[in-house]
Amino acid sequence: MAKTNTDSKSSLKSPKPQKYFMSTIALTMLNVVMIAGLGNDPQQAFYGLSSVTYFIIGFILFFIPTALVSAELASGWPQRGGIFRWVGEGVGKGWAFTCLIILWFQSTFNLGAGMPNFAATVMFFTPHYHKAIQFLEHPQHEILIMCGFIALFWFVTWLAARGTKTFSNIAKYGVIVGTFIPLAIMIILTIVWLCQGHKPAMPVGAKYLIPQWNGMGTLALVAGVLFSWAGIDMNAAHIKELRHPEKQYPISIFFAGIAALAIFIIGTLIIATIIPASKINILDALFVTFHELGSIINCPWLYMLFIYANFLVMIAMWITNLAGPSFMLGQAGQSGLLPKWLQNYNKHGMPSRMMYFQAICVTVIAFMVKLLPNVEGFFIMITQTITILYLLYYIIMFVAFIRLRYTQANRPRSFKVPGGKFGAWLITIVGIASSVFGIMLAFYPPAQVKEEVGSGTVYDVTIACLVGVVLLVALGLYQLSKHHNKTHNNDWVNDQNKFAPYTWEIEGLKKPQKVESNVPTDIMSKGQNPMGVPIKYHFDPNKKVDLPKDWAQPTADISQYAKEMRAETKDK
Repeated sequence: MAKTNTDSKSSLKSPKPQKYFMSTIALTMLNVVMIAGLGNDPQQAFYGLSSVTYFIIGFILFFIPTALVSAELASGWPQRGGIFRWVGEGVGKGWAFTCLIILWFQSTFNLGAGMPNFAATVMFFTPHYHKAIQFLEHPQHEILIMCGFIALFWFVTWLAARGTKTFSNIAKYGVIVGTFIPLAIMIILTIVWLCQGHKPAMPVGAKYLIPQWNGMGTLALVAGVLFSWAGIDMNAAHIKELRHPEKQYPISIFFAGIAALAIFIIGTLIIATIIPASKINILDALFVTFHELGSIINCPWLYMLFIYANFLVMIAMWITNLAGPSFMLGQAGQSGLLPKWLQNYNKHGMPSRMMYFQAICVTVIAFMVKLLPNVEGFFIMITQTITILYLLYYIIMFVAFIRLRYTQANRPRSFKVPGGKFGAWLITIVGIASSVFGIMLAFYPPAQVKEEVGSGTVYDVTIACLVGVVLLVALGLYQLSKHHNKTHNNDWVNDQNKFAPYTWEIEGLKKPQKVESNVPTDIMSKGQNPMGVPIKYHFDPNKKVDLPKDWAQPTADISQYAKEMRAETKDK
């Protein structure tokens, strides 16, 4: 029989530890795969050696704050949902839903913007390099070619809808084959190129590490540096699978950041070494670099191997962006936030309608290229829009983090940002300031590609409209869901959804506010009805329990402790 206690405090026994734990190396590699890649390097190659400084600044001012904050949030609120869980706990469900919408649109814009690029660069998949360059400059039948890539994208969508077992290996090996192996070969060939007496196309010297100031327009693409570091929060959920999270997570973040920094810097410098800044084209810079490096060993066709390896990365990126955001949004939608027709899950456990709806949106965005005079300008505008949306996403996360430090100060976390409240505020201010600065930069037309993006007014208005549409969709859907569920007896709520209610809902509160409780969220959510359904067991928002010193360690089963807590709640 569960024991009860009439005092304001009760005690919990130490939980049994898990039998198996994730290694530090395993988590490090997951983080590297999530953030590192060669895709953003051509944009930063414009800056030559100063790109090193920009990447380091992005690492310090953006990567470290997002990594530390996501680690604390994941350790304190590890239930299903990720950003939807953390932001909802800190500032409310509406903002949490907005973050999911931003994430979904960010991936959708990213996928759609890439389609015209594939159409313009399709000839690089053939051994006719010079014809590929000519085709890029004067593409023909691009709509027909793009339709072919879109058809392939729909096939990949079908694969992703068949579940994790179908696409996990494609995503895993696609990144390895398409990023790590090509980068290693590029390093070797660049050394050979330099040993043959070639001179770097970029100025070399310590003074060139210092960014040159030529007005705000020259810094516009720096926002892409911040975006390059985005995504580390996605793997913070694994923190409870570590034996010593307070030590292992910071170590994994440090080494993942160093590895990613090396990938970004080396790839960017190789491009800047081979191609003069005035001749860098964001669309073909990687291909040109591959061709030039292959030529030094009398294998100009070698670029084709890189192209097809990069093609695997593209497939992996498609699958990741299809399976991730749509899956999260689909699950959140079942708590009453989306219409029933978007909530289905097929026999493979995937939100197929949501994924196919995303594929439709990707197709529409791809054809929007006809509204602008050139592919590169379209790509840059969409890229900057994606950057702004993602940085808004992180601003909301930082606000939720610092608010939770005050509203749920006693809630147990297995990892905390070091430095107490001063450390928390320092990380928050740095993270928000970096994000705001990145957003400001994204609104300045890049000086290097001024001809491609048109006038500054058209550039800013187009980006502002795209961002505004996303935010209005988020606000409109959330208000619509509230009104519909209120007038139709919550018929958008699936009572079998897998999202646990927020702690403030379990404590009987109407919105997030300050509480004194130190009951772990694992215990509060155990055995509860899912989100959107009436709470089964309410907890006192000021309840205190005596936690064991090793409570922060991961647990395999907390059912017994949750049962005892519910018994005490009922008796009182």
